[in-house]
Amino acid sequence: MHNSLYWINYFNNNLKNQRIDWSIQPVLSVSEKQNILKSLQAWQLGETSEGTSLVKAATKHAKQLNDPNYTNAIKLFIKEEQKHGNNLGRYIDLIGEQRIKKDWGDSLFRKIRGLNTNMEFWTIAVITVESAAQLFYQCLKDATSCRLLKQICTDILIDEAAHITFQIERLSLIYQHRNPLWRTATYYFYTVFYFSTAFTVWIAHKRLFKAGRLDFKLYWKKMKLKFKKTIKKLKPDQENIKVENTCGHLL
Repeated sequence: MHNSLYWINYFNNNLKNQRIDWSIQPVLSVSEKQNILKSLQAWQLGETSEGTSLVKAATKHAKQLNDPNYTNAIKLFIKEEQKHGNNLGRYIDLIGEQRIKKDWGDSLFRKIRGLNTNMEFWTIAVITVESAAQLFYQCLKDATSCRLLKQICTDILIDEAAHITFQIERLSLIYQHRNPLWRTATYYFYTVFYFSTAFTVWIAHKRLFKAGRLDFKLYWKKMKLKFKKTIKKLKPDQENIKVENTCGHLL
C-alpha cells in the first residue's frame, strides 16, 4: 500500500503529462453526435465538482489518522478530475454544442455526496463511479472516429486506473480496522450500493454504451469483474461465500 506522500508525488507528476493534441480538429458524424452528445454533456458536468464535501471528509479522516498529507492527496485527485471536466467541456465547445448545467443523475449523486462527511462512504462512491467511468470512456472512445475525442478518452482512462488504486487502498485501510461482524455488514452495503449505482449508470447512458458496442449483458459482466478486482478482494474467502449466498442475484 502506498502512503499519502507517494500519491501527492504521483498526482503532481501526472498532471504535467500532456497527452492531448488540441491542434486536431474535432470531427463527429451526425449519427455519432446523436449517440454520444447527451451522455458526453452529462458526464462533463459530473467531472466539474469543486469537491468541497470530499475535502471536508478527507480532512476529518486525515486528523483521525494523523496523516495531514492525505488531504493534499485528495485535493490533487480532485484537480485531476476537474482536468477531465475541463477537457470534455473544451471539446463540447469546439463542436459547437452547449455545456449543460443540470442533469438528473449528477444532481442525485451530488445530493447524496453533500449529505455525507464520512470518508468511507465517499471512497466506495468514487470506486463505484470510476469503475463505471472506465467502461463509459472506453465506449465513448469506441463510438467515434474523432481522433481528438479518442485522445481525450485515452487520457482519462489512464488517470482513472490510478484513481481506483488510490481509492481501494484507502477503503482497504478503513475496512480492515473494523471488527469481523461489522465488516460483514459493511460489505453488504458496499455490494448493494455498487450494483445499484451500476444499474443507474446503465439506464442513464445505455445509448452511449450500445454505440460503443457494449450491451447490458456485457456491461454487467464487466462491472462484476471490476467489483471482484476491487471491493470483493477486501473480504476473506469464507466471508465472501456468506455474502454471495445472500446476494447471488447481484454477484
